[in-house]
Amino acid sequence: MQLKQLSTRSVTKAIFFGNYFYGLCVAALSVEAGLQQQFPLNSILFYMLSFIATVLYYTRAYLPAKNTNSINPRTKWYADNKKEILLSQWLLGIIFLACSFIYLYRHYHGLLQLPLSNSILLIIFPLVAAFYYGLDHQFAGDKGLRRIGWLKPFIIGFIWAGIVTVYPVVFSGVENANNYYHFNIVGTFLFIKNFMFITVLCIMFDIKDYATDSNQQIKTFVVNVGLRRTIFSIILPLSALGLGSFLIVAFIRGFSPMMILLNLVPFICLITVAYSMYRRQPILYYLMIIDGLMVLKGICGSVAMYFFWR
Repeated sequence: MQLKQLSTRSVTKAIFFGNYFYGLCVAALSVEAGLQQQFPLNSILFYMLSFIATVLYYTRAYLPAKNTNSINPRTKWYADNKKEILLSQWLLGIIFLACSFIYLYRHYHGLLQLPLSNSILLIIFPLVAAFYYGLDHQFAGDKGLRRIGWLKPFIIGFIWAGIVTVYPVVFSGVENANNYYHFNIVGTFLFIKNFMFITVLCIMFDIKDYATDSNQQIKTFVVNVGLRRTIFSIILPLSALGLGSFLIVAFIRGFSPMMILLNLVPFICLITVAYSMYRRQPILYYLMIIDGLMVLKGICGSVAMYFFWR
């Protein structure tokens, strides 16, 4: 029984500490965004590439971890499992390159016909993501955009909103020639909805890192204004902005009451979890519950569009 519990705990840590759950979040939100913008769903290969790229990107930041005595469970896990993590990074990297080659081979005609505006969109978000950590850790040190504490959640929210809102429809156009993405009011408000939702999640994560950020003089919202004002003056208004953006889309598209209700569920849960932040929680709580809200949002939005859209 003890061995089974140990094994379950190890698998859970691998999924969440190893960033595989982030990959699932990206896939879930990408499906939702494609359906809500009424584009054909992407190929399995696209979702595989999105999943692997997310795992590789987030894991890279923790690879330098060496302190097995760290009080941070995530840092300690990376230090204790460094060989296995490096091996998984190499394997995932090889799979990513192979899948990329197959994708290019299948869809190079669509890529060659991609409008300039779409090509620019594909470049913007990875570029910002590169500057978030710093293009070269050894050269630039810790001078990435994430050092700007108050700006950090908005940068992450912007990157995620682009990857899960814009990328699926742009590549849907690549996979289905002559159906390319064009700027429109629905896509804009859906981008804002995802931008605000994920930004709020990032601010909630900053609450977890309050002590560390304060010691390192990273001026996050919670360090600057305190927990109560962060929740009531920042988290709740941003949540309302994201919800308002969705309601505008719902009005434009004529969503049914059931569709609206399903899409309200993640926002209600978001606000509920925000209130729970008064009590300090283990890191796995944040990774499972807070990040789990992204999967919940993807599922609710997808179910609403797939089963209840007229």
